[in-house]
Amino acid sequence: MSEEVAATSFEACLEAFGHVERRRLLLSLLNGTSDEDRAVTLDQLDSDAEDETLKLSMHHVHLPKLEASGFIDADRQQHSVTRGPRFGEIRPLLELLDDNRGQHPSGWV
Repeated sequence: MSEEVAATSFEACLEAFGHVERRRLLLSLLNGTSDEDRAVTLDQLDSDAEDETLKLSMHHVHLPKLEASGFIDADRQQHSVTRGPRFGEIRPLLELLDDNRGQHPSGWV
């Protein structure tokens, strides 16, 4: 008997979008065009947070949350992130967010 993998819930997608740093990271992964471009280092991310604060929150909050959902794979030693096995399930919402970037209130992305 094979195991069925449950589809990602809409609530899980909204949880992933729940913080601007997670949205920025996911959008960076979305906009990579080749396998080499898909790896994003944490230093590449634009952020309003102080560098040390961003690193701490990424490593202790945001990366574990996105990794547990399967949206990313994090390589903490390389300080890089790639698309996870469930990235495709959040992709339509990311594309919607990205396509309408100019219409969002300040601070959404």
